[in-house]
Amino acid sequence: MAPQLYLITPDNPQPEQFPRQLMGVLSGPEIAALLVRRGAMDEAAYAAIAERIIQIGQAAGAAVLLEDDTELARRLGADGVHVTSGGTKAIRDAIAQLKPDGIVGVGNIRSRHDAMSFGELDVDYVMFGPLGGTSDPTVAELTTWWAETFEIPAIYSNPQIEAAGLNQTGAEFIALSDCIWSASDPAAALTAFDNAARADA
Repeated sequence: MAPQLYLITPDNPQPEQFPRQLMGVLSGPEIAALLVRRGAMDEAAYAAIAERIIQIGQAAGAAVLLEDDTELARRLGADGVHVTSGGTKAIRDAIAQLKPDGIVGVGNIRSRHDAMSFGELDVDYVMFGPLGGTSDPTVAELTTWWAETFEIPAIYSNPQIEAAGLNQTGAEFIALSDCIWSASDPAAALTAFDNAARADA
C-alpha cells in the first residue's frame, strides 16, 4: 500500500506569495495532512499565515495541523496539533483539549523510549525526523522499527528525501518539506514523489 503524503510548510513562508504557491501545489496529488510550521515567526505572524493556510488546505481536502499551539488550533478551526515540545504533559494537554474530534500527533522523537512513552498517550501518529534541515541516518531505522512493531501510524520525515528512497521504512505517511519548497517547481516535485510512492507500493 502506498504511503500517504504529509506536507510541511517552509519555516519562513512569504505571506504575500506563499498562499498562491500552496494552492498550486495542492491542486496536484492528494495530501493527507498539512502541517503549518512555526519556524521563527512571532505569534501574530504565525496566526495570520496559519489562518490562510487552514482555509487553503481544508478546501483541498487536507487535514491542517498547527505546530504546538493547541489554543490557536482551536480558535482558527484547524484539524489538530503537532506536538514537538513539552513532553508528555503537552501531549496530554493537547489530547484533553482536542480529542476525540481533533488530531494530536507527536514529533521530536529521539529514541525508542520516547516513541513508546508518547505512543501510549492516545496520539494519532508519531513522526520520526525533523521538520526541516538535515536528518540523522538513525531516523530511518527508528521509523522502520516502529512501523513493523506498532499499530499507531508512523510518519517518516527526511527533509532531503529523494523519490527513490520514499518507501524504505514502511511508514504509513511520508513527510515532505524542504525537498518540495527548494525545488524550482514545487508542484512538479510533489507529483514526482506521489508517482514514486505509487510505483513502489
